[in-house]
Amino acid sequence: MKKALSLLMAATLALGLAACGGNSANGDANNDAANSSDASGDGKTWVIASDTVFKPFEYTDASGNFVGIDVDLVAAIAEDQGFNYEIKSLGWDAAIAACQAGQADGMIAGASITDERKESGWIFSDGYYQATQTMTVAEDSDITGFEDLSGKTVAVKTGTQGAAYAESLKDQYGFEITYFEDSPTMYQAVLGGQTVACFEDTPIMASSIKDGDLALKILEDTANEGAPYGFAIFNADNQELIDMFNAGLANIKENGKYDEIIAKYLG
Repeated sequence: MKKALSLLMAATLALGLAACGGNSANGDANNDAANSSDASGDGKTWVIASDTVFKPFEYTDASGNFVGIDVDLVAAIAEDQGFNYEIKSLGWDAAIAACQAGQADGMIAGASITDERKESGWIFSDGYYQATQTMTVAEDSDITGFEDLSGKTVAVKTGTQGAAYAESLKDQYGFEITYFEDSPTMYQAVLGGQTVACFEDTPIMASSIKDGDLALKILEDTANEGAPYGFAIFNADNQELIDMFNAGLANIKENGKYDEIIAKYLG
């Protein structure tokens, strides 16, 4: 489904990106990077696509600024490596489509590094955060595990590792899956009783429950082994961007900036 959506969206994405091209999605962080020295010497501005709501990795705060772990990491890495960039908050499928259509150079959106994605054309950086996926239910739900899902429907976000995790369990435990385009809508499906559970990345789910005061709970013993998140490109000609990301990531881990960013959002 994810691949089909991405191909459909690629055809119309150029117009959409042109319409929003004058706006910086990451505010001051982007301005700081734009004012830094350009390592390549050609004044290039790398266009980096992202999701819209994947808190705490990317989201819009109360002041209307696009913020999050991914946003701050790109800013810190760009400063360290001396390159210009612009983040475009497009949504998961649109971000992939933008990269595939050549309208964006790379993507950072809490994307798990998997063999399946590599085989389909994703080129990943080194991992920058290890995340598991888990199952969440309503706070007053009597569902305690996968065994209670038989004959019921669960919610997932299209094209994510949470969706892949649910799909891997579907036949074994006899449940149906409903797909959503964003996390908040998926959560509301559980809260409203349209589905009995959802599958989501554990740190995102924990942050959303806490910050949104959602009447949801993460079930213990439902997490998978997980995988690291990675920055991605879809065109080997942009390997320079991956190389700079990896070098900058190593540097900010060494100098403590990485830990500061993680602590800022996850405590």
